[in-house]
Amino acid sequence: MNVEVVSAAAIPNFKTKSEEFFPIQWYRNMLEENPVFYHEETNSWNVFGYNHVKKVLSDHKLFSSGGNRTIVQVGANNKEGSVPKKLRFLDMDPPQHQKYRSLVSAAFTPRSLTSWEPRIQQVITELVNKIEDKATNHSMIDIVESYAGPLPSMVMADIMGVPVEDSHLFKNWVDILFQPFNKENEEEVQIQKQNAAKEYYQHIYPIVERKRLNPGDDIISDLISAEVENEKFTDDEVVRTTMQLLGAGIETTSHLISSAFYSMLYEDTSIYQQLKQDPELVDNMVEEMLRYRFHISKRHRNVKEDNDVLGVKMKKGDLVIAWMSAANVDGEVFENSYKLDITRKNNKKNLTFGIGPHFCLGAPLARMEAKIAFSTFIERFSEIRQEPSFTLEENLAPSAPGQSLIRLPLHVIR
Repeated sequence: MNVEVVSAAAIPNFKTKSEEFFPIQWYRNMLEENPVFYHEETNSWNVFGYNHVKKVLSDHKLFSSGGNRTIVQVGANNKEGSVPKKLRFLDMDPPQHQKYRSLVSAAFTPRSLTSWEPRIQQVITELVNKIEDKATNHSMIDIVESYAGPLPSMVMADIMGVPVEDSHLFKNWVDILFQPFNKENEEEVQIQKQNAAKEYYQHIYPIVERKRLNPGDDIISDLISAEVENEKFTDDEVVRTTMQLLGAGIETTSHLISSAFYSMLYEDTSIYQQLKQDPELVDNMVEEMLRYRFHISKRHRNVKEDNDVLGVKMKKGDLVIAWMSAANVDGEVFENSYKLDITRKNNKKNLTFGIGPHFCLGAPLARMEAKIAFSTFIERFSEIRQEPSFTLEENLAPSAPGQSLIRLPLHVIR
């Protein structure tokens, strides 16, 4: 089935990178003026309110994950970069969805998280040590280059069971494989994606073959051994599955960490000291950043049958885009919703990772990484300060989560 990729970026049509990086004013306008909005150019319905977004994402009888229209641009359009059939549960509805999701979830069990925690702590401690060594001679560091960028790549390399020195290769491949494109640059980007997919495939396949003979305590080994209703992954499917997991596990976590540092530097400079005085607030701070600062989180569904449950008449086959990041600032659910508040009591209700059967498998891992990253950093450094020469617009680039910081200089005080 041919699938049409719809450009969700055409809907808000932001004029600057900074506006896309933090589109809270657009969300506010849509929530107040167009909570259910039809966009003619993309022929799509768009929903922004918390309850409507929950309905679209969780009611698979009316809104299907399948269909021939999507807003997702992942992998490459060659054999090496294509999504394995067993991983297409993202495009399936229950009960078929659960079978194939179970194969992948075998690598994301509570047992796995428990065993990963000390390994994640070790990676983060090493990075903080390097920052501290550098800060001895010069207080200015680039938090993206030295922390938010390499951290998720190194963690994923370690828990996948490949050499950590390969982590910089992972980051390069992910940057290419999951970059968005438009009609003007599609051909060029697709060639880059195909080349990156081939390189990744050739690099990882021999590792998968070795682990089938000598399994370890890692994601690749877990995927090899996973079995549901007599179905297992082939080596080829394991390689292509890990490619998709990397995209989900690297860019999103890097974006979360760098954006949170930006907030502490430029939105509310009191947050860092609040965390210094009460480190137990870190968990809540991460949830608040997921609610308020993680943009742009959205998912699509296709209408399965004519209905008007959202107050408008939708036809079978219509594309619906649920903007979770807009739902996260819905004043009907979150008091003072446009304010960043790390003491907020109900911010765990954020929909950043989705809700229902398709809730993000990697959410617990992302939360764990972010919490350890901030706890360790805050324990080591007494203060962070802005770099006066920094300009936001010049230091953003397109990524899967939207515009992401490619550089964020700051001064650290030991």
